[in-house]
Amino acid sequence: MSDSRPLISFDWAIKRLLRQKANYDVLEGFLSELLKRPIKIISIPESEANAAGEASKINKVDILCESSDKELILIELQYNSELDYMHRMLFGSSKLIVDYLEKGETYDKVRKIYSINIVYFDLGQGEDYIYRGKTEFKGIHTQDILQINAGQKKAFHIDHISEIYPEYYIIKVNRFNDLSRDTLDDWIYYFKHNAVPENSKAQGLKKVAQLLKIDQMDTTTKYEYEAYIKDRVISRSMLETAKFEGREEGREEGREEGREEGREEGREEGMEVNTINIVIEMRKEGLEIPLIAKITKLTEEKVVTILKENGSK
Repeated sequence: MSDSRPLISFDWAIKRLLRQKANYDVLEGFLSELLKRPIKIISIPESEANAAGEASKINKVDILCESSDKELILIELQYNSELDYMHRMLFGSSKLIVDYLEKGETYDKVRKIYSINIVYFDLGQGEDYIYRGKTEFKGIHTQDILQINAGQKKAFHIDHISEIYPEYYIIKVNRFNDLSRDTLDDWIYYFKHNAVPENSKAQGLKKVAQLLKIDQMDTTTKYEYEAYIKDRVISRSMLETAKFEGREEGREEGREEGREEGREEGREEGMEVNTINIVIEMRKEGLEIPLIAKITKLTEEKVVTILKENGSK
């Protein structure tokens, strides 16, 4: 169970609130829960997405944090599926290594990189909703894991080779089944529902519940937030519609011209399904029924009917 009042979505919070030093403790809480150790943020440098165009900002949000241990932690949030997303994860971490190694510095000054990816689509194939990737060297014949020697431990203050290389986390929000097993799951519940589970002990979530209330927004900011959510939902809907129409055209390709009418009916049916999904998604994001009706060009009565038929309020 959670507070029924919707909270500001995490992506909007990253854009507008969490970059402020006074609010670093929110991100510190999430990172401490994920990495299973205390994280202290000392700065949030400019990251790639800050200079991107408005269209890409709807689909992708990122924030780069520098920890007190000089680690670089890149948090990326992505809504729409991308076939080469894992390649982009690799590029992002590699670019950070190069960008943050000063000319003439020795290789032992390479920063530890964490790439944390919060995605709202099914990235890859797997049953879990949280994945961790790190680099290890395994013996081809003996199957043992290569370790660092005593001199390296003393020189670099590390215990394992994997501590040198980038580490990756993938959180597949849509695969989370809403059952919290630990405090990290409480954070994923917030990512999915824009709400904090009641009595959560997760670090940082208490401030989320206080700081990110939609009803605390001033009129101008609330309008900007609702417009952003509208653009995001429409962007996702357009992508799904394009996929649907592509599938339909693929099925019908090569058939006689007389089947064109059937294709059109299939597209209309697909559009109806997408409209229902848009209505449900907007309501989950906290938009009021009159605004949903205005955006979707439906009557308020139709919006209410759709929500009731699909178990939404």
